[in-house]
Amino acid sequence: MLCFDIRSLDSQAIQVDDVLAADDGAWEEGDRHPDGDVHVVGRLSSAGLGRWYFSGQLDGQVRGACRRCLNEATAPVMDEAHFIFADSGAEEADDPDVYTIDPRAPTLDIRPAVREQWLLSAPALVLCRDDCKGLCPICGTDLNEGECACVPVTDHRWDALRTTRTDAEQT
Repeated sequence: MLCFDIRSLDSQAIQVDDVLAADDGAWEEGDRHPDGDVHVVGRLSSAGLGRWYFSGQLDGQVRGACRRCLNEATAPVMDEAHFIFADSGAEEADDPDVYTIDPRAPTLDIRPAVREQWLLSAPALVLCRDDCKGLCPICGTDLNEGECACVPVTDHRWDALRTTRTDAEQT
């Protein structure tokens, strides 16, 4: 469950191979939730008195609307993760990159750090495929399913440049 007994961490490093479920309580309202579990693999070890270090990798998928055609799409999320945890009274507690924990806590919960790293790594926009044609800006037809009958709208403010280009091509 990505929670570890601190006493066991002081004596030896722990190999982490677990998941943060999409329905876990660590996720907050408004988060970009993963499409399925986020697989967490790495090593958690003591880094001195009242300090712990995690080094590993996150792997999962995010689901959302394609940024071009609005159909459902998924995108892989894979990223390295390095977390430093320290007692709230430690010197490093003021560092924004350090996760503080209660020095009286019997366990170290790395789920909030995994959640934060996931949110930083997950793309804000997904694409259903690289060659997605998107939607027609006039009628909204999905151009991946075929062409529409719309006539392209031209901006007449550019006509002077078009005639200059046409004149230059004729000479």
